[in-house]
Amino acid sequence: MSMDTLQDLFEDQLKDVYNAEKQLVRALPRLANKASDPALKKAFEDHLQQTKGHVTRLEQVFGMLDVAARGKKCKAMEGLIEEGKEVLEEDGDESVIDAALIASAQRVEHYEMAAYGCLRVYADLLGHAPAAKLLQQTLAEEEKADQLLTQIAEQSVNQSALSAGEAEAGDDL
Repeated sequence: MSMDTLQDLFEDQLKDVYNAEKQLVRALPRLANKASDPALKKAFEDHLQQTKGHVTRLEQVFGMLDVAARGKKCKAMEGLIEEGKEVLEEDGDESVIDAALIASAQRVEHYEMAAYGCLRVYADLLGHAPAAKLLQQTLAEEEKADQLLTQIAEQSVNQSALSAGEAEAGDDL
């Protein structure tokens, strides 16, 4: 695909984030299964449902543009998910693993927020107001998911992870 116009870039980036979201639909159940904190497990399960909605919204945007809803391999998401898989394979204190899961998930959220922010701006510039509205809706949901992960980390998981380390250090005495 030649990228000579902002429209070309917009369509290319839509395909990229579409593939990213589909990869995430496959990855989120594994994160939920590994999470031990009930609030974190629920956040992953809820975000899976939201992510399926993001895929549907992207399909609507493709329809508005009369572009085939197909993805282009998102190597960035593939890499982020690979890093997350490393956490899934780790053994250790559950709260420390939960903290690592949050860190991995927030990397994903930040990637998605950057992608949707750019896409929304491109849609606005190109006069695709209905598409921009859908993209903004998804961006807002990604921001809320990131905020929820921060809240879970700050209110319980990080402190539990810190306490686990302190308990283990006390065992060495």
